[in-house]
Amino acid sequence: MTSNPYTVADVMTTKVIAVTPEAGFKDIAAAMGRWKVTALPVVEGEGRVVGVVSEADLLPKEEFHEHRPGLIEQMHRLGDTAKAGSTSAENLMTTPAVTIHPDATLPQAARLMTDRHIKRLPVVDADGTLKGIVSRADLLKVFLRSDDELAAEIRRSVIRRLFPLSHEAVRVTVSQGIATLTGRVRDHTLIPMAERLAHSVEGIVDVHCLLRDEGRTQPGRV
Repeated sequence: MTSNPYTVADVMTTKVIAVTPEAGFKDIAAAMGRWKVTALPVVEGEGRVVGVVSEADLLPKEEFHEHRPGLIEQMHRLGDTAKAGSTSAENLMTTPAVTIHPDATLPQAARLMTDRHIKRLPVVDADGTLKGIVSRADLLKVFLRSDDELAAEIRRSVIRRLFPLSHEAVRVTVSQGIATLTGRVRDHTLIPMAERLAHSVEGIVDVHCLLRDEGRTQPGRV
């Protein structure tokens, strides 16, 4: 019932720095330093993402710089010791890359980042071609929406639709992302739904629902 949810395409960065599988170790490190990023997509051909190389992939080179790992350490850390001896993105990158599509919702992106313990996701189309990148910071952009904008969306997409006959008796205010709904409505059974839908508006931090039935004196409760 609410307006279309924000998607990854709405918040992603479209200017993406990527490297090819042939990129050298120092070039990768230089690109990370220059663009102040912690990971780079690795692409081939027309931009198809084949992996991601991150700071974590580069660190074994420094970790084992002063000492060679013993046999037992090598057995327990085969991946790290292999990367310590690698010089190109092809051998350093993590593959397959964890990616997401532009039409994914922000909660889907947030869950994927949390589950896979990563800070950013390459955004790809159906063919796996790089279209952008979305980071944790990008997902928080919705919380930069103004209180007036949030209040207007709740009035439009929640209150007017749920209470077409009594919406003018409802007051919606938002302060620091916290919405407060007050007033009297004709159908008190819809009050819990109004609170849930107001919560679902992107950028809302919390909701105080104080709506009442026209024939009652106590606030509606979920």
